[in-house]
Amino acid sequence: MRVKTITRETMDTKQLAKERLESRGIRPSVQRLRIMEYLLSHNTHPSVEEVYTALVGDIPTLSRTTVYNTLRMFSDAGLAQMITIDEHRVCYDGHLHDHCHFYCRHCGRIIDIELPRPAVAWPDSDEVPAIGQIDQVQFYYKGICSECVKLLAVNEK
Repeated sequence: MRVKTITRETMDTKQLAKERLESRGIRPSVQRLRIMEYLLSHNTHPSVEEVYTALVGDIPTLSRTTVYNTLRMFSDAGLAQMITIDEHRVCYDGHLHDHCHFYCRHCGRIIDIELPRPAVAWPDSDEVPAIGQIDQVQFYYKGICSECVKLLAVNEK
């Protein structure tokens, strides 16, 4: 049996998770709350498998299908960003403020980049009348992160 220490930080995350779900008319079931809490408290851009593995010990009835469906619902409702790296890797981000991502091709990490919104990626609505109204843009870079660059340089010597 795991004993959990409740801190002010976890209370805030639990309350924020509940408020987010309720703001979109989503019933805050135990599983949905825990998945949202995980997204809010882990800035690792987890996959369905990572969320499932992290939570199944505390919620034995949790299934991968439930995690998948819940994360898709969160993405559709604007409660999480779905980040599609390629056809084999989809990750989720619970942080909704405008930011970009960097994907390291070497270690696979996804790193938040706090950059101003690029003008090319977010045109004014009058610039795209034939398309419609833009309400979200996903913008990310791919390359090798600074930690991997250092590691690769050391291994080359």
